[in-house]
Amino acid sequence: MDQLKQIIRDIPDFPKKGIIFKDITTLLADAKSFHRMVDLMAHRYIGAKIDQIVGIEARGFLLGSALAYKLGTGITLVRKPGKLPFQTSSVSYDLEYGRDTLEIHKDAFNPGDRVIIADDLLATGGTMAAVVELVRNNGGVIHECAFMAELEFLQGRRKLPEGIVYSLLKF
Repeated sequence: MDQLKQIIRDIPDFPKKGIIFKDITTLLADAKSFHRMVDLMAHRYIGAKIDQIVGIEARGFLLGSALAYKLGTGITLVRKPGKLPFQTSSVSYDLEYGRDTLEIHKDAFNPGDRVIIADDLLATGGTMAAVVELVRNNGGVIHECAFMAELEFLQGRRKLPEGIVYSLLKF
C-alpha cells in the first residue's frame, strides 16, 4: 500500500491556501499502479453478489467503471443536476461553502439490488452521505462505500452508517 500512497502527489494550496490536495492523477496514469489498485479493491468483493456499482461524478466514474468491469456488474452514475437524460431523483446537501445537489435515474435499481458506491476520496463525508440517501431512496441496498483513499483526519466516515466504509489507502 505504501507504494501506491507514494505515487499520489501532494499539491499544496490547492484549490485554496492551506489545503494539501491529494492528486490521484499520478496513480491513474501509472498503468501498473492503477491495475494494482483496481485489483486490490475488486478482490474484496469477489463472491459478494453485487448487482451495481454507483460512481459519483466525476472521479468516482473512473474507479466505479473499473470495479464494475472487474466484478461483472453494471455501473450507475450519480451526476450534477441536468446531466442525466431520463427521469431523476435528487438530493441536496450542505457543503462548507454552500449547497449542492446530485441526481440519479429513478430506474437505476431493481428492488433490493446490492450496491457498492465508489468514489476516489473520502474527505468530509458530505457527498457520500447524500449519495447513500439517494441510493436508499431509490431501492438500492448498500453493501459498502468504497474509496481509493481516505483523509482520516477529516473524520468523514462519521457522517456515514457504521460498518459500510472501506478505504484502500489512508492518509
